[in-house]
Amino acid sequence: MNTATTMPAAASPHSPLRSYALEAWYEWRRLLRTPSYVIPTLLFPALFYVLFGVLLNKGKGDAAHYLLATYGVFGAMGAGLFGFGVTVAMEREQGLLTYKRALPMPPGAYLAAKMVTAVLFASAIFVLLAILAATLGGVSLPAGQWLLLAVVCALGVLPFCAIGLFIGTLVGGQGAPAVVNMLFLPMAFLSGLWLPLKLLPAWIAGMAPVWPAYHHAQVALKVIGMDGGGALVVHLGVLVGVTVLFAALARRRLAG
Repeated sequence: MNTATTMPAAASPHSPLRSYALEAWYEWRRLLRTPSYVIPTLLFPALFYVLFGVLLNKGKGDAAHYLLATYGVFGAMGAGLFGFGVTVAMEREQGLLTYKRALPMPPGAYLAAKMVTAVLFASAIFVLLAILAATLGGVSLPAGQWLLLAVVCALGVLPFCAIGLFIGTLVGGQGAPAVVNMLFLPMAFLSGLWLPLKLLPAWIAGMAPVWPAYHHAQVALKVIGMDGGGALVVHLGVLVGVTVLFAALARRRLAG
């Protein structure tokens, strides 16, 4: 009897799980070697926090707490939108997606690897923000709140991964960065990530629930008791709905 036929599937060097793990590992390493992605994704939220949450804070602890949550959301947005919107558009234009389909690997490994990488980057951003908040911003939270806020910021990247994926299926590699930026920066401002909505004109605050970043921010702010008072189930429902909708639209585009 052939020994290979009796080898357990889990022990096979070509098991689906190993394919997922390798694809995620190589995607992580590839992005780490891409300064145009790593530097702005990791450093911009931290720099903005130091500027607005520390230097311009003038000892007001509420701002440091508020911006810890919202800049965590801001970082997750960038990791998801740019990690999918730009890279998928460029790889689709270069023919890499066609090449991936021809490889003997699970069909979902490509997108799963990008999703895992985006979660890892969002987690790294929050850790950096947390260090700055605790050391320079005077933020002090119970361990449970730190952990829950980290989970919210990390998993909240998923709706933006789906939106970025859809953008990546619509535009080419040259136009993707501009399209993502046109969505990324206005959404951050209009969702109250840079300034509390109560400091903005009433018409902007009234339109904020249109944006998924607003709902992500409200979930994060609930952890530290600084949200606008909306129902948690509504915010989570919107985020799940956005994820499912744009993932389905992107899958239809990729299948076509």
